[in-house]
Amino acid sequence: MKAHVALGFLTGTALALAARKNLIVDTDLFSDVDDVGALLIAATSPHVTLLAVNVNYPSTFSALAASAILAHYGHCGVPVGIRRPLANVTFFDSWSYELGEYASKVAFHWSGGSLPWGHAEEAWDPVALYRKVLAEAEDATVTIASIGFLENLSGLLNSTSDSYSNLNGRELVARKVSELVIMGGSYPFGREFNFWGSNASITAHVVSTWEGRMVFVGDEVGKHVKSGGRLMSEGPNSDPVRMAYIYHSYCTPRPSWDPLTVSYAISGLTDLFEFGNEYGYNHIEIDGANRWIWDKGVRNQFFLRLAVDEETAAAELDRLFLRGAFTTPLLIPNITVN
Repeated sequence: MKAHVALGFLTGTALALAARKNLIVDTDLFSDVDDVGALLIAATSPHVTLLAVNVNYPSTFSALAASAILAHYGHCGVPVGIRRPLANVTFFDSWSYELGEYASKVAFHWSGGSLPWGHAEEAWDPVALYRKVLAEAEDATVTIASIGFLENLSGLLNSTSDSYSNLNGRELVARKVSELVIMGGSYPFGREFNFWGSNASITAHVVSTWEGRMVFVGDEVGKHVKSGGRLMSEGPNSDPVRMAYIYHSYCTPRPSWDPLTVSYAISGLTDLFEFGNEYGYNHIEIDGANRWIWDKGVRNQFFLRLAVDEETAAAELDRLFLRGAFTTPLLIPNITVN
């Protein structure tokens, strides 16, 4: 009888592991705090195997903060890559003079993981990291959540065969990636920062060259979904993402572009989302503006809409934040925070 019970337990465990989503997060963690909210969800979801985190903003503190957050949530071994050349720059809100800097504080006070304080140069080259992780994955099993600029993905598409794979970048993506989820643009048309804020031509390269399934999360989806309030007021004092929100927004909930993007990347439509189209594709203009082309011959690109009101979506994100913060292995930071 005990053997049957053990076999049943092992079978259930195997099924649970098989159902986990293989996820890579590509983030511009630096100027807004919703990136670390997204990282909290990705790192604490019971449905995710987090393969890697690539950073597409070249600040040393961005890479170090990502590593510190991963370590806090028990993922010391998850590799971190970052775009070069690196610089010791910190965020300053020269637009509204309302938001604070958080990346260097999190990086220092929660130092850990594969890139402890002072070791940002040891981060992976992001293209090499993509190629290694994808080459080692089973075919058509990897989801990529892009929540920032697209330089790393452009580099992957342009890459050639190497010691990790004899496939070039486009071939490797076609074989290994099941879905690319991009936070960027506005739908059916508009102009949003992730598409023009770094290099609009690189955005156009990725969107026009990627041959597999793409799902876009526009500015309008997360702009009015204000989350993080409950994490700041009810979350554990030792949580680095809680403190990042406090450092950044001074206890004011923030828009939720990136957490919503990662939530879709992990779980699909669920009750939160619906597709805004059945067919068509995303066209990027020279200035980074985008517009949807309603072409019935293209049926592998979609843009998301909320299927619920903004308050309901925010409540679900706050639930995910708190669940993750309270179920993570407790690691003691270098300071006591209130």
